[in-house]
Amino acid sequence: MCNDHSHHLSRRSFVASGASTVLMGSLADAYAQSSSGAAVSAPVSPDEALKRLVDGNARYASNTAVNRDLSAGRAGRVQAQYPFAALVSCSDSRVAPELAFDQGLGDLFVVRVAGNFVNTDGLASLEYGVKILGIPLIVVLGHSNCGAVAATIKVLKEKTKLPGHLPQLVNAIKPSIDLVEKQKAADPLAAAIAQNVRYNVKRLTTAKPIVAEAVAAQKVKLAGAVYDIGTGKVSWL
Repeated sequence: MCNDHSHHLSRRSFVASGASTVLMGSLADAYAQSSSGAAVSAPVSPDEALKRLVDGNARYASNTAVNRDLSAGRAGRVQAQYPFAALVSCSDSRVAPELAFDQGLGDLFVVRVAGNFVNTDGLASLEYGVKILGIPLIVVLGHSNCGAVAATIKVLKEKTKLPGHLPQLVNAIKPSIDLVEKQKAADPLAAAIAQNVRYNVKRLTTAKPIVAEAVAAQKVKLAGAVYDIGTGKVSWL
């Protein structure tokens, strides 16, 4: 007869195993539907997807946004999502991609992390978007006055030791800072923000197997941009 401790461990293992099975089953079903053509295929070409973002940002910056009713299409979104673009965006609370590009809920597949860099978890999400959802465009979106980039510059300059997992954030942004320092840019922060975007776009071009292969086959387009918090305008790099 098992004791209480082993019983709890056994029950916990069973629950964890069950949750894992459900998750893997859901992904397998989605992949099977995608492979059979039943799931969402790219609704637009990569160039058309980019144009939608460019036009949407122009509307937002000029205060003529058309996506104001957040309840519109709510019932239709219950069964599936149909995003036409994926974004790697900063976690900054002042940056809201759906607003900045004047898109409705369900239009954008957004991966957010302070400093808008691509890590393993973020890449897995992008792979899901490309392979399962058929997304034709991935945008790495930086923004003006990025606190994560500014903090990285300060930490590297002062050789500060950070607590917790913050050093991982610094390490992810550091390659862009190093390059900008060699260039001796007039505005180091703005240059580092742009370089961080370019660096992560380049990383995605070699992110095998899923993203890199889709890019090479011209099924997916990569783009980099910087959002200006003060004006609401997006500059494409």
